[in-house]
Amino acid sequence: MSDAPTKIALVEDDHAGELLTLRRAAFVTEAQLYDDPRIPPLTQTLHELREDMARDDVVTVGAWEGHRLIGSIRVELEGSKATLGRLAVAPDKQGLGIGTQMLMAVAPYLPPDITEVWVFTGKDSKQNLSLYTRNGYEEQFDQAAGDLTYTYLRRVLGSVEVKDETPAQ
Repeated sequence: MSDAPTKIALVEDDHAGELLTLRRAAFVTEAQLYDDPRIPPLTQTLHELREDMARDDVVTVGAWEGHRLIGSIRVELEGSKATLGRLAVAPDKQGLGIGTQMLMAVAPYLPPDITEVWVFTGKDSKQNLSLYTRNGYEEQFDQAAGDLTYTYLRRVLGSVEVKDETPAQ
């Protein structure tokens, strides 16, 4: 593990290539889990990614270790709802809390009128589901998309806090 502190910042267009590389590396395990190399994070082009990043209703937040992008999360804003997607952590940094850090990093980038945050993942992505439920997201429903079934989870802001494992004194 590097001694450089992790910095959270918006991912700008000049880092789009690095973001695309990070996402592709991070989502290989998902593609293997579902035996599908054509999942959207692996097939998105650089042009499509740049168009997505330029949208007024999309914010992309990154975790940086020095000059290296080691994590990212996409936030789509719609009315009073934010939907998180494409949570990616560099394969050599997985399991170190970067995913949790990315989930927590979203809050400062949300407009004040956001009252709920949604996230979705493949129904068989047990590690992802565990990450989200540990951080206050509750399963709402499953939805099929072709051969894949997504589980949608929701967190109502202000009503659920992350569980503190420290015993009360």
